[in-house]
Amino acid sequence: MISLAGRDILHAWGKFVFTGVGLGLLIGVTLTMAGLYRGMVDDGKVLLDNSGADLWVVQKNTLGPYAEASSVPDDLWRSIRAMPGVAQAANVTYLTMQVGRGDQDVRAMVVGIAAGEPGTPGWPSHLLAGRHITRGHYEAVADIASGARLGDELQIRRNGYRVVGLTRRMVSSSGDPMVFIPLKDAQEAQFLKDNDAILMQRRRTEANPAFNRPGVPGLLDAVIASQTGNSSVNAVLVRIRPGFGPPEVAEPIRRWKRFTVYERTQMEGILVGKLIATSARQIGMFLMILALVSAAIVAFIIYTLTMDKIREIAVLKLLGTRNRTIAGMILQQSLVLGVIGFVVGRITATFAAPMFPKHVLLVPIDSVLGFFAVLAICVLASLIAIRMALRVDPAAAIG
Repeated sequence: MISLAGRDILHAWGKFVFTGVGLGLLIGVTLTMAGLYRGMVDDGKVLLDNSGADLWVVQKNTLGPYAEASSVPDDLWRSIRAMPGVAQAANVTYLTMQVGRGDQDVRAMVVGIAAGEPGTPGWPSHLLAGRHITRGHYEAVADIASGARLGDELQIRRNGYRVVGLTRRMVSSSGDPMVFIPLKDAQEAQFLKDNDAILMQRRRTEANPAFNRPGVPGLLDAVIASQTGNSSVNAVLVRIRPGFGPPEVAEPIRRWKRFTVYERTQMEGILVGKLIATSARQIGMFLMILALVSAAIVAFIIYTLTMDKIREIAVLKLLGTRNRTIAGMILQQSLVLGVIGFVVGRITATFAAPMFPKHVLLVPIDSVLGFFAVLAICVLASLIAIRMALRVDPAAAIG
């Protein structure tokens, strides 16, 4: 059987090689798509790891700062810091936007971090070059994926920020690089209205009789100040003390502060189960389509090769060759085609992954599962050709 299959492969080696390369490109795309999903999940976990938080305190009845808008008072952290089991509490803001860099701009997540030192929740965990932010305004630490270099100036809203530090793998759940700036600057960029909007809001407020009461001095000024201020943050990041569990620290905050509190497992479930769920379904559909196309290619080429040697199969049957031997020959050819395709696909995915704009994570388990899936597809695809070969009449050899 091995000799028959090998001889037939050598006889049509060109067709086998070109078909294997074409199949390999499809398999490479399939492995890359699986790597994209793995990369999105890894980005979500890296985002949570880099935050340095055990608990996320967010606006009540929201999914937190990563999945949807959240706004909490910027003085909330003080009362949370005094609660039992809390080691650290720090404000943070997140704003995904276009950040200007020279004549270009890049999509980035701008993170406003509270004053502190390395190790404070929300701060970048490590630097590749430069230093951390030491001033209260106009300094930034950027991920190298943003293309920024030390000394570059980034334009965020109306202000410029000098890059004083660089970090790596500090990304949002969608893979956008992070840019860290002081919290006050981030609050201004996210919450403070521009001058024209403030002027129009002031005129509307002044024209409202409810805020122009002669007997209540200062009411108008207070209302205007509340409408134009920037005293909010997206979340409070909490780190708990050793010996305390997340549930026992989170429950008093929910009960007494009336805010929603997420633990690490809950926040991970939001990122993976809600933000990435749609993308995961899309990738799953693409994988199914690619699997069907791969099966069709293998079935077509094996069927064609079998049709080309109908007379030879009839001769083998006339000589007394068992059906099992003929079926094994066809099956082996199909498996060889699958192995060639998988090797080409794995190499293609390895070299193509770094060129993708998003993080592609190729894990060994996907390659193992992919290999056996390819073999299973090849076995199923060869059944049509085997069925046709077994129905060949030995008399065709002398017809």
